[in-house]
Amino acid sequence: MRILLMGNPNVGKSVLFSRLTGVHVITSNYTGTTVSYTQGSMKLGEDQVEVIDVPGTYTLEPTCEAEEVALRMIDSGDVIINVVNATNLERNLYLTLQLLERKVKLIVALNMWDDTRHQGINIDLDALLRILGVPVIPTVATTGEGIKTLVENIPKAVSLEIPARSHEERWIAVGKIIEQVQQVTHRHHTFSERLADASVRSFSGAIIALVVLAMAFIVIRFIGETLISYVFDPFFENCWTPVLTSFSVLLGGKVFLHNILIGTLIEGKVDFVQSFGLLSSGFYVPFAMVLPYIISFYLVLGVLEDTGYLPRLAILADTFMHRLGLHGYAIIPTLLGFGCNVPAILSTRILESKRERFIAATLISIAIPCAALQAMIFGLLGSYGWKYVAIVYGTLFVVWMVLGLIIRQAVKGFTPELLIEIPPYRWPPWKATLQKLWMRTRGFLMEAVPMILGAILLVNVLFFLGVFEAIADFTAPVVNGVLGLPKEAVTALVVGFLRKDVAVGMLAPLALTAKQLVVGCVVLAMFFPCIATFVVLLRELGVINMLKSATIMVTAALVTGGLLNLII
Repeated sequence: MRILLMGNPNVGKSVLFSRLTGVHVITSNYTGTTVSYTQGSMKLGEDQVEVIDVPGTYTLEPTCEAEEVALRMIDSGDVIINVVNATNLERNLYLTLQLLERKVKLIVALNMWDDTRHQGINIDLDALLRILGVPVIPTVATTGEGIKTLVENIPKAVSLEIPARSHEERWIAVGKIIEQVQQVTHRHHTFSERLADASVRSFSGAIIALVVLAMAFIVIRFIGETLISYVFDPFFENCWTPVLTSFSVLLGGKVFLHNILIGTLIEGKVDFVQSFGLLSSGFYVPFAMVLPYIISFYLVLGVLEDTGYLPRLAILADTFMHRLGLHGYAIIPTLLGFGCNVPAILSTRILESKRERFIAATLISIAIPCAALQAMIFGLLGSYGWKYVAIVYGTLFVVWMVLGLIIRQAVKGFTPELLIEIPPYRWPPWKATLQKLWMRTRGFLMEAVPMILGAILLVNVLFFLGVFEAIADFTAPVVNGVLGLPKEAVTALVVGFLRKDVAVGMLAPLALTAKQLVVGCVVLAMFFPCIATFVVLLRELGVINMLKSATIMVTAALVTGGLLNLII
């Protein structure tokens, strides 16, 4: 048996899915697309049934790829749970009527039921059940209220014989239903409602956004540095160093094998950053330098998502983003890019035109450093003073704006207006938030650790064969003359195609000045994306647009690096 969860975006569908299935879930791309859906399983009586969280859709008359996928998935389900936002019944019932006309077995989960009481909304459940003709169960997915009743009523899902209606006829029917089942009484706004209004006004919203983003940045750094200082560094120093030291002695004169596994000893000791061995830097970089910031970033991002702030940030950013040829929702992929560029570029699918997706994907690849890269930038430049870190971020921000303005004029097309549902502010459902944190962190480790180990192995082999020395000699005029970097930095530029954070880490043993480190970090951040991002760009944009994007990256990186070398 297969159960589909269907509903508008921002109705609590994913939280309800987590309630039903727990943590054992799989995220997949729908065949032939990059639109993802989540599937899991649950017990229904004595049977194990499959549950699928279908991409959010407002209508079965598709306007984007996600809605096309939702339409195609309908026939694959035995029962559909239509998740409805009880506080916005009029907007949600249009999809409900369309599903009823499809003659599918349907049950309605009237979610966010607790908020109806807070907002003075009274819904006559008996009347709504009588009109729709299918089970209607009030639920609060964040607390679990009504979930047991919902599961017990799944076998009672009903398929009705209702003739298809036109667009206008459905909206007339929705209006009649609302008149019969819903009453709204006067009440004073709560503090959260006043805060919600202030979050989307220009002046107050900008102040709130600055405060929220500043606090998010502080919390991310605090959690990340605390984990490094009190958990990961002590483990590597006290537990892993003795193991590698003993293993180094055991390997003895086997120089090539020693360099591959342990790396080069620095002053007779294993240096986890500079030794560059599979068992030294290969483990330390992803786990002790990058993972703490990944954990802290995704925790903060999950809280911002689940409280309902991100849609408000999209509304607030809409006017500014239009100047870059995007609309406000592009702020979501941009923020995701600070965690990892791969899901950020995949999430550009929420943008409606190819022009927007090209601009957003290109700007993310060039000017948005992922969490792993940021960790390395902090680690390298922090000891020289935070002004150098600020120069890197300030430069990337200026590049993001300037390139956006240029590409907007160069790439023809339109930027549609932002149409988005804004959920009420809520306390984050911590269980669901932590589940997302675990899934995202696990995904990073499964993708990043093999990439980092493979990059380190490849670099060591190429060093042994003298390949990097030949490349360094050939490109020395550009690297040394334009960027002001030693020719040995070419190795980092090449490795940046495999993994940018590893590439930045390779600048550490070169004894660069603070100025050279700033130039190196900026150029590496803007240069070719890591190979995982490159593959996603190729799949999302196609060969021609990917080559255009790559050309913009290389040109912008060399021009910006050269200007920084002259100015600083």
